[in-house]
Amino acid sequence: MRTSESELYAALVPAGIKRYFPVSYESMNGMIARNQVRIAKLTRGVSVRQVRMVCGLILYSYLISHFLNHALGNISLEALAWGLHYHVLFWQFLPVAIVFYSALLIHGGLGIWALYERRQFRWKAIEPLQLVLGLSIPLLAAAHVIGVRLGHTLFALDRHYPQVLHGYWSTMSARLWLLLIVLVVAWIHGSIGLYFWLRLKTFFRRAAPFLLAGAVLVPTLALLGLYQGGRIVMKDSADPAWRAVNLSRDKVGTPAEAQTLETIIDYSMIGYLGLLGLVLAARGARALRERRGGMITLSYGNGRTVRVPKGLSVLEASLRHQVPHASVCGGRARCSTCRIRVIGDCAALPEPSNREAFVLNRVGSASDPAIRLACQLRPETDLSFFQIFTPQTIAARRGAPSHIGEERYLVSMFVDMRGSTQLAENRLPFDTVFIVNRFLGAVSQAVIECGGQPNQFLGDGQLALFGLSTDRRTACRQALKAAARISRHIEELNRFLKSDLDQPIRFGIGIHGGEVIVGDIGYRDHLVFTALGDAVNVAARLQDMTKSLGCEMICSDELRVTAGLSAEALPRQDVEIRGRTGPMSVCVAERADTLSSLVDDEKAAAA
Repeated sequence: MRTSESELYAALVPAGIKRYFPVSYESMNGMIARNQVRIAKLTRGVSVRQVRMVCGLILYSYLISHFLNHALGNISLEALAWGLHYHVLFWQFLPVAIVFYSALLIHGGLGIWALYERRQFRWKAIEPLQLVLGLSIPLLAAAHVIGVRLGHTLFALDRHYPQVLHGYWSTMSARLWLLLIVLVVAWIHGSIGLYFWLRLKTFFRRAAPFLLAGAVLVPTLALLGLYQGGRIVMKDSADPAWRAVNLSRDKVGTPAEAQTLETIIDYSMIGYLGLLGLVLAARGARALRERRGGMITLSYGNGRTVRVPKGLSVLEASLRHQVPHASVCGGRARCSTCRIRVIGDCAALPEPSNREAFVLNRVGSASDPAIRLACQLRPETDLSFFQIFTPQTIAARRGAPSHIGEERYLVSMFVDMRGSTQLAENRLPFDTVFIVNRFLGAVSQAVIECGGQPNQFLGDGQLALFGLSTDRRTACRQALKAAARISRHIEELNRFLKSDLDQPIRFGIGIHGGEVIVGDIGYRDHLVFTALGDAVNVAARLQDMTKSLGCEMICSDELRVTAGLSAEALPRQDVEIRGRTGPMSVCVAERADTLSSLVDDEKAAAA
């Protein structure tokens, strides 16, 4: 069984140096060229998940607005009334109201559809909790929404905070708790959805503490505001004049109108529960129909087989039978960690959906029909396959947090020691290790001093990353300054080891920036945080090229532009990069120590 070039590339590119991992990248270029036409024709379309996300964001915005309005109760009733005026003014503006109620109906309908459509949940995960909370919101909110909104529509009741708070605090204490519960439930449901959307974003790790603080403070202030407003209303209600103004029939309604609203509430809740029951019955009928329609066998390639009804995705089948299966995004086709390689004939497989085709194209597997996403593939016949990423590959190291793969811009720097083979010929192994360690220590110190992070040590070479906590321009300038500082540190090391070296230590540096995937790579307890992508590979190629060009540093011209250096700052030339279809413009520095003055001069000129 032959592994495709794209799979070898994805697995081995962290090293990025051919002498360590002899991979043929030329064949990959052909695959990319063949895919260019397919990329032009490929369309992602609008998925159900995207529609649900957009509707959820609209509803979450409404929640934030309403909660901030509630929080004004910590100031006064007048502040509550002022906030409500502008809240209603915005959300009842006709175009906004149409969008809001459409989002409400669509999001609710998709939640009910998810209850029917999703065949298997990861019950130990947060996903089923979000679904349960979302489906419970209509039950919890029915009394409040019908009492306020429908009361105004049917009977022109002018209910605002004084009437609502008095009603909850004085005569409907059970519904007061129901109101508080629905506020918390709705907020948690929305926050979980926001987490699912943002957790794979580049900025999420930096923004997470602030988002968590907001997620805790906003509902807390809202509940305190309702409490303070209720206390003020109950205190004021002891005044007959206040009651005459705020509890008149045109504001709270007649007993007959109240009974009509109660009847509507009861029937609405019965109807909603009946709808949920209907959906559950439909799930049972579908399961029975699928079993009668036939069972298929899934073989995992390791001797494990399961029997499942037709219609389940491979990932759902794994979850149902508790077979470990990697899936960072939870089966939403937002990652490719659930990928499988089908064994045997692929002609009987259903065609990939637009979403699956897009993801496979992003990871360079669109041309191989045997590579499929387990979360999207729903086989109709027996299927044999093996998982490309085992669950342990993305597991967390014991006692350390895991780094889920994310796409971001980083600057990669490869530094390699020249002549290490000759160095070892006439020395004891321990002496050679000592010198190489001193070299890597000098390089690492320079990288850290300039804001970078030493990432991998490859024999006598090192990969360093810049931009993990800075913007693009800063990362590029840090990398160039680090190259200059490496040169000075190695010069000091040469003076220190002068009596032990036949000739000074030389080095080569390659630098390039671009979009990469960063995350934990490895197996079980042997995971390493590193970067994968074309930018890392190009940096390695540029480092190798310093040998033929007889210089200490080569960086891409793109990096020079991003760093803000002038076109005359460094000599440029076009070179052929193995693994790329066309020439690449690079900047060459015969001596790396000249880079520091260039960066400083540009900074001074900008100031």
